[in-house]
This record gives sequence, C-alpha cells and structure tokens, in this order.
Amino acid sequence: MDKLKLLYAIIDSAIDGIITIDYRGHIESMNPAALKLFGYEEDEVKGKNISVLMPEPDKSRHDSYMQRYQSTGEKRIIGIGREVLGLRKDHTTFPFRLAVSEVEYENRKIYTGFIHDLSKEKAAEESLRKYTEQLEETIKDRTQDLRHLITELEKARDEASQSLHKEKELNQLKTRFVSMASHEFRTPLSSVQLSASLIDKYVKKADMDSVLKHTSKIKSNVGQLTGILNDFLSLEKLEAGKTEVKFQTFDIVKFSETIIEEMQLIAKQNQNIVYQHTGDTSEVYLDPALLRNSAINLVSNAIKYSGENTFIEFNTEVSETEVCITVKDNGIGIPEEEQKNLFEPFFRAHNTGNIPGTGLGLNIVKRYIALMGGKVICHSAQNQGTTIALIFKKP
Repeated sequence: MDKLKLLYAIIDSAIDGIITIDYRGHIESMNPAALKLFGYEEDEVKGKNISVLMPEPDKSRHDSYMQRYQSTGEKRIIGIGREVLGLRKDHTTFPFRLAVSEVEYENRKIYTGFIHDLSKEKAAEESLRKYTEQLEETIKDRTQDLRHLITELEKARDEASQSLHKEKELNQLKTRFVSMASHEFRTPLSSVQLSASLIDKYVKKADMDSVLKHTSKIKSNVGQLTGILNDFLSLEKLEAGKTEVKFQTFDIVKFSETIIEEMQLIAKQNQNIVYQHTGDTSEVYLDPALLRNSAINLVSNAIKYSGENTFIEFNTEVSETEVCITVKDNGIGIPEEEQKNLFEPFFRAHNTGNIPGTGLGLNIVKRYIALMGGKVICHSAQNQGTTIALIFKKP
C-alpha cells in the first residue's frame, strides 16, 4: 500500500503530463501536470475520448488508429516517441513529445501517454530560426553592400587607371607638340630671318636674282608655317565639335583633276601625279571641303615622303555600293611597328628624319572621313611606299 501511495505521489508531482486511456480510447486519468497543460479539470475530461485533446486531422483519425492496432498489432505510436500537437480547452494548440506504452492491468489493456511540453523549446527554435533568417538577411545585405563597394572601388580604380593613361597620353602629346613646334617653327622662321637679312644686302647691290630667290624662300617658309597653323586650327575645331559636315552631290573626276593640277605645281623634280577613275558614274554625295582637305593632305605626304623622278598614283572608284579614293606612293614607307600609332596626333615615324611635318595630318584626315561616315585604310612597308584608301558606303 505504501508503494502505491508512493507511485501516486510520483505521478501527481511529475513535471511531465501523464494520461491513461482504456482500449476504447477513453480517458481514465490525467495527472495534475497534464490537466494544467490542457487547461481542464479532471471531471471535465474523465471518460471522454482522448481525441478531445487533439486538433485535426489527428482528432478524426485517432479511433481508426486504435482499431488498426488492435486488429493488426502494428505499432505506429506505442513504444515510439513522436512530436504531436495538443488541443487545449481554449482551442489553442501546443507542441509536445508523446511517448505511449501499453500496460496489462487487471486482465485488461490500458495505454499510458507521457507528455513533455515542447512549447519553450519550439519557441526557442522559432526565435533562433528568425534570428538566423535575420542574420542571413543581414549577411546578404552586407554582402551586397560589400559587392557594391568592391564594384565601385573597381570602377574607381579603372577610372583612375584611365585618367592616368589619358594623362600619360596628354603628356606624350604635349611633349610631341613642344618638340614639333620648336623644330617646325624654328626652322622656317630662321630661314625667313636669314632671307630677310640677305635681301637687304642684295637690294643694296641691286642683285634682283638673289632677292627673288630669297623672297621665294620666304614665301615657301611662310606657306609652311601657315600650313602648320591651319592644322592647329583644324584640330581645335574638331576637338571643340565645331566641324560641320555639308553633304552635296559633285563630280569626283573634276574634283580630283583640280586637286592634281594644284599639287603638281609643288611636286618635286620629275615627280608625276597620275590620275585614274573607275566606274560608270562620277557623281558622289560627300562634303567636298572636308574631302578636299583630306585628299590634299594625302597627296602632300606622298610628295613629301617620295623622292624625285617618282610616280604618285591618285585613283578614284565609284561602284554601286561605295566610293573609294586611293593615294599610292613609292616613298620611305612607315615602319610596321609604328603603324599602330599612325593616326595619333603629333605622331611622326622615326624614319621621317628632317622632313618637315606636324604629325597632325593623318589624325585630321581620319576624323574628317569618320565625320562623313567613311573609314581610312593604310598599307605600308618601310622603303616600299604607302597606300592610303578613303572608303565611303553609298547612301
């Protein structure tokens, strides 16, 4: 008897809930912990089906679970712990771990359920889950911020690198300009000064042949300086975006013949400019002013970098799809390793020597042709001449 009292005392004071039911699933007893968990008084539940403590879908399925076990002996809950939901008197639910055991007592079977409330554990798990989600979201945001910062830093690095590269290019251009200007201006100006001084001398002697010789030199050198200044002005207008393209239809043959006639006057001794046109038509739709400046620049270079007793070919071709103007010489050519810099401003190949020039001409030509929607193609080899083609797609 003392042992039975001890057992009841243990059950009544147990922290976990303990429920016993008969083979029909009716509640026989609930210890105080179980009653407190479900919010009932003992007389409210005693004799009722255990399903009263279950939410759906277990509520509707419980009796079938009992019948299946009693008919088949297959254990799905008994002896196996599992997590389930309990339904309180106030219709709220709570999670708990259920362990069911089967007991033979006074020639009948009863089932004992041991209930361990998991509300605090689940709340802690939910809190941990939410904290983990928040942490992951924070990490995601920080990662995105970090990636954005890295992207911005890389962008800033690239911009700084480009700025340094542009600054380096600008410094190179300044160096080329100073070198070119000091040489190209000083040489003709010195010649002009010398010729002017000699003219005074020859005027006193009435030596008109010598006077005319030196006035011719002055004109030539002034023309050279004018050409340099014109290149500077053309470049300035291009950089400022002030160069306007004025398309019109004109005869490319008459246009070319006029240029050749003018350029032949400044050609070297026995240099001959040979012109040929190919095509069923000679009408083109381009800017004659920009094209004239470009063509004169190319022919001037051919004259300048070719020797005496040579031919310069000037060809035009008008097909159904494009217009092509080609200038070919047999001059000093351009070293292969320097051709990549050919169209840079103030660039001059190392083999030009003392031949005057600003290094702006081809840069201006390329930009003029681009404004008209065309392209410039160059083929050259050192000491084997140069061929430059201006190609335009017909509208």
